[in-house]
Amino acid sequence: MASSSTWVSNQAPLTPAKIPTSTSLLILRTAGHFLHSPPHPSLPLSFPILSSTAISLKPFLSPLRASPSQEYVYPGPIPEFAEAETQKFKSELFKKLSKDKDTFGDDIDAVIEVCVEVFNNFLHNEYGGPGTLLVEPFTDMFVALKEKKLPGAPAAARASLLWAQNYVDHDWEVWTSSSPK
Repeated sequence: MASSSTWVSNQAPLTPAKIPTSTSLLILRTAGHFLHSPPHPSLPLSFPILSSTAISLKPFLSPLRASPSQEYVYPGPIPEFAEAETQKFKSELFKKLSKDKDTFGDDIDAVIEVCVEVFNNFLHNEYGGPGTLLVEPFTDMFVALKEKKLPGAPAAARASLLWAQNYVDHDWEVWTSSSPK
């Protein structure tokens, strides 16, 4: 009935759930039974389970340890990139906002200057590549435009944010990939 190291129940056909990798533990799964080598020959070899979930009886060979998390360190702002990107932003924002003369009227230059100043400060002080484009500078634009009572604050801040989302990270990648290392 028992072989040299394991005993197989004749209650159901066996389908191995796991191929044994050591002689200290053999786990086979059948419908409702786990078969394993007993720690002592006098102990039962098979027992029914109440759950349909297979449970591994193999103990941990080593205790679980938390490894120190490795944080990605973003590069710092690149002043040359900030200058070039600010000029591109200013030009593109002017093209976009010029299409809406009814909203901005004669104040379009003042609106663009406020947006450019906030964006430039962000690029010089905080932007460090993909993953660091924040929403705060664009809400700061909105607030600054409202405080100065300039027209079209929501439209200008939204246009600025959409432009930045579409171009800044890509432009950074191009800039850093073509710069000498």
